[in-house]
Amino acid sequence: MPTSSRPTSPHLQVYKPQITSLLSITHRASGIALSIGAILFVWQLVAAASGPAQFASFQSFIGSWMGLVMLVAFSIGFFFHLANGIRHLVWDAGYGFDLPTVYRSGLAVLAATAGCSAITWIAVLVLWRS
Repeated sequence: MPTSSRPTSPHLQVYKPQITSLLSITHRASGIALSIGAILFVWQLVAAASGPAQFASFQSFIGSWMGLVMLVAFSIGFFFHLANGIRHLVWDAGYGFDLPTVYRSGLAVLAATAGCSAITWIAVLVLWRS
């Protein structure tokens, strides 16, 4: 087999991750996770339409530690996808392409995700206790 003199793409062991690539990959992953998480919503609707016993079964699962972990992960994925989607809309309008702004907006996406998720779950826990 003849060897090629063409350059090869950098391999993952050579490639240095950057915030831009990590946010891009995570944006795609969060979109997939939100699609999968929609199954929980469908389960809730079907359980509510099926009767009190089925809805109690759903509530039992969603109130378990695994259900709560799934809800927290879903909310984090939702807020991340929302904030990063807004960032992409700004890019679609032609703004924010210079490198310092790209990095600042990426950090803003992470801050908005953390802030919105924290506010949501603080509100949930306060309302849950009352």
